[in-house]
Amino acid sequence: MSGVQKIRIADTEADQRLDRWLRRRFPQLSQGRIEKLCRKGEIRVDGGRVKASSRVEPGQEVRVPPLPDSAAPRKRSAPRISDTDAEMIRSAVLYQDEHLIVLNKPAGLAVQGGSGQTRHVDGLAEALKSGNEEKPRLVHRLDRDTSGILLLARTQRMASELTKAFRSRQTRKVYWAAVAGYPQPSMGTIRFGLVKAPGHGATGGGERMNCIHPRAIDSTPGAKRATTDYALLSSLARRASWMALVPVTGRTHQLRAHMAEIGHPIIGDGKYGGSGQENLGDGWGAQLGEEISRKLHLHARSLHLVHPATGKEMTFIAPLPPHMKQTWEMVGWDKVDVPDDPFELA
Repeated sequence: MSGVQKIRIADTEADQRLDRWLRRRFPQLSQGRIEKLCRKGEIRVDGGRVKASSRVEPGQEVRVPPLPDSAAPRKRSAPRISDTDAEMIRSAVLYQDEHLIVLNKPAGLAVQGGSGQTRHVDGLAEALKSGNEEKPRLVHRLDRDTSGILLLARTQRMASELTKAFRSRQTRKVYWAAVAGYPQPSMGTIRFGLVKAPGHGATGGGERMNCIHPRAIDSTPGAKRATTDYALLSSLARRASWMALVPVTGRTHQLRAHMAEIGHPIIGDGKYGGSGQENLGDGWGAQLGEEISRKLHLHARSLHLVHPATGKEMTFIAPLPPHMKQTWEMVGWDKVDVPDDPFELA
C-alpha cells in the first residue's frame, strides 16, 4: 500500500481528463474506483474537490490517497479497430512525416473518450502507428461536432514541443463558420470571459460555458479570459453570414459561446443557438430551413505553424465537410472569392 502522493501535472500531460491521467499513472485503478475516490474527496486538485471528468492543466498538483500496490499490473491490449474505421481514419490524413500527423477530422467523431464515447480519434490513432511502437498523441482538441484540422504528434518529445507551441500561441488556427444574421462591424474582437455552468444528471453531462462581461471576469469565480477575432467573408441577404474566426485563446466551446453571445449563433448549434429556432421575420435563428443540414457549421479550416523539428513554416488547409460543402453550394459561397486569412489584410 502506497502513502499519500502529491504529483505535479507536467506540460506534456495537460489537456486531458483527470480519470484518463490517473489510469495512465495507476493502471490498477478502475474507472469506478476513481469516481468513488473523487466523490469522497480523497483525490483532489490544488486542494479542491474535483470530478473524474475534470481536465488537468500544467502546474496543478494532484493529491492521490494511499493505493493498493500493483506489482504486476495486467497489460491491457489495445481495442480492436474495425477495417472500416481504420480506413476512415487513414483517409482523413492530410499530411504526415516522422514527427507529426495532420488530420481532417470528420464532424461527429469525438477526439477523446468520455461518458458514452467508445469511438474516438485517440483510440483510432492505433491505426496510424505505421510501424512505430507508440501510437500518435493528441496535442490539442476539437469539439465532437466540429470538423477540420487536428494535429497529432508521433513521439512524446514532439508532443511536448507542439503543446508548448499551442500554449505560447506560436500556432495560428482559422475556422470557418456559417452564423445566423449579419454581424456588424464586419471585423472585430470578442473579449467575453467564459465560466463553466453546472451540468445536469448524475455524471454532470451537458457541459456549457456562460459568457461573462470583461469587467466582471476578475470578480467571477472560475471565469477565464477568452478572446476571439472574427471577420465577415460573405452573407446571404443579411440572413446568414460566412465567418472566419480565430480563437486567440483556446477555451472550451469558445467560438460557439462567443458568437451566440453577440447574437449570431453558429448554424446547427443546438447547445448555444437553439437548433429548433424559427425565422420570426426579423432574422434567422440557428437554422435556415429544411434544406440546410442541422449539423454544426463550424470547421477548423487552416493551421499555420513552424515545424518544431525542421524549422519550416507550414500551413495546412482542410476541405469542408459534406454538410457544410452542401450549404456553401446552395447559397453560392465559393472559397475562391475570399482570402485564406482575411486578418492578414487588416
